[in-house]
Amino acid sequence: MGIFVNPDNSAFQRALNSKIYVDKTGLLEEMNSVIDTEQCCICNSRPRRFGKSITANMLTAYYSCGCDSEQLFEGKKISQTEQFREHLNQYDVIHLDVQWCCMDAGSGEETVSYIIQKVLEELRVEFSQVSLLEQTTLGGALAQITQETGRKFIIIIDEWDALIRDEASNIRVQEEYIDFLRGLFKGTEPTKFLHLAFLTGILPIKKVKTQSALNNFEEFTMLEPDMLSSYIGFTEEEVKELCNCYHRDFDEVKRWYDGYMLGKYHVYNPKAVVSIMTRGVFRSYWSQTGTYESILALINMDFDGLRTAVIQMLSGTAVEVNVNTFQNDMVSFKKKDDVITLLIHLGYLAYDWKKKASYIPNEEIRQEFLAATQEQKWNELIRFQQESKALLDATLDMDGEAVAEKIEKIHTQFASTIQYHDENSLSSVLTIAYLSAMQYYFMPIREMPTGRGFADYVFLPKPEYIGDIPALLVELKWNKKAVTALQQIRDKKYVQAVSEYTGNILLVVIAYDKKSKEHECVIEECRV
Repeated sequence: MGIFVNPDNSAFQRALNSKIYVDKTGLLEEMNSVIDTEQCCICNSRPRRFGKSITANMLTAYYSCGCDSEQLFEGKKISQTEQFREHLNQYDVIHLDVQWCCMDAGSGEETVSYIIQKVLEELRVEFSQVSLLEQTTLGGALAQITQETGRKFIIIIDEWDALIRDEASNIRVQEEYIDFLRGLFKGTEPTKFLHLAFLTGILPIKKVKTQSALNNFEEFTMLEPDMLSSYIGFTEEEVKELCNCYHRDFDEVKRWYDGYMLGKYHVYNPKAVVSIMTRGVFRSYWSQTGTYESILALINMDFDGLRTAVIQMLSGTAVEVNVNTFQNDMVSFKKKDDVITLLIHLGYLAYDWKKKASYIPNEEIRQEFLAATQEQKWNELIRFQQESKALLDATLDMDGEAVAEKIEKIHTQFASTIQYHDENSLSSVLTIAYLSAMQYYFMPIREMPTGRGFADYVFLPKPEYIGDIPALLVELKWNKKAVTALQQIRDKKYVQAVSEYTGNILLVVIAYDKKSKEHECVIEECRV
């Protein structure tokens, strides 16, 4: 039993000792199914605070022959499977935390040689019957051990991309590291000494000339999580159970921390959920993750309208993005889509794979973006927020004429960004125009079921403002009179669903005439 070779299960025991532990051992069944197959090399990337290290520690505790973990997994989901004991503590495991190795090595330049040296030292002790004195590469040592003993390995690498991120501008270090990984996982020899490889980090595997540097890996990312979706973060059902246990308002937790759609699952950031359960305070816990500083520089790049895209997403609008050009590193940015794709992998944006669009997932992240833009002092955002505040004031004052005038002005300002006469343009303009409302309201709900139909937009006040400001129920119409839409709201009883959330409600109808380009607004107060 060593630090890297056949480690113990103490790291996973620590997770189980914690006040909150959500059982994700079902992932082990997925891993068991690919051992010794062509699909045995797995890279599962996810943002910080989404359980990367706990997952790596869980795999180590389950597979490592350097410990006895039967009691740790007793009663867990994996223990209910037929193959539970077949794989339990049956393998020689090498577990690397590259971030820790970087720190212990003293520099990025020394990290690869440090890993090779330390792991070789432990292998010589663990496999003393094999002469490894002449071996200078880790892949070569593993190949020799397998050849002479028949024993194969499971390799688990946590923070696999630490050098890709931390040494982003050091090409020599990155090339040395990629070559090191290729020596472990690429070619015919690794297939002989590998049972399973599991890499986890923030970024997908680095691309080299548009191709993955390790193209034999099955990749599961925030863009394409596939069958691993339910193991990346907490699912909605898991969050509901925690809310029941800790007596938290699930609807409020959902508004603050939901938003990532991975496959068929609503996924929540575990760090945020654990914090709200144990602390009971609704706020952003994201800035504690260590990646917050990175977005300050990223969103300030302003590649072909990046700032405008951020403003649109801040207001609740999704922005189309091409995620295929991103090189999976921190420096190779050629367009706004590359920056947005990185922010998706970092967890600051979510991705709708059906619409091929990115969006800010929840209230927590939106607050982080607002803080970042304010720190950067975007003049255009500050100016826009002033105009947006005037629009909100006019709406709350029920001044339909002023609202129509201000909406028309903002519509014209954004005509270069979104097609002026596109059917979705007025919707985009509306969310952008009401950006200042985000101080008092949650992100607008689009097509919220209300009575016998769907309201285009519903702005629900945050709890601390209920009673002080009304909810806003907004209906948009093209080439129709505003009064017609107002009657539609009355006829279809839209107000009934909204009344569950708040006291007073403003019915806001905004109509646009395509020929005259004129906007019209009618506002009516509804007391519940």
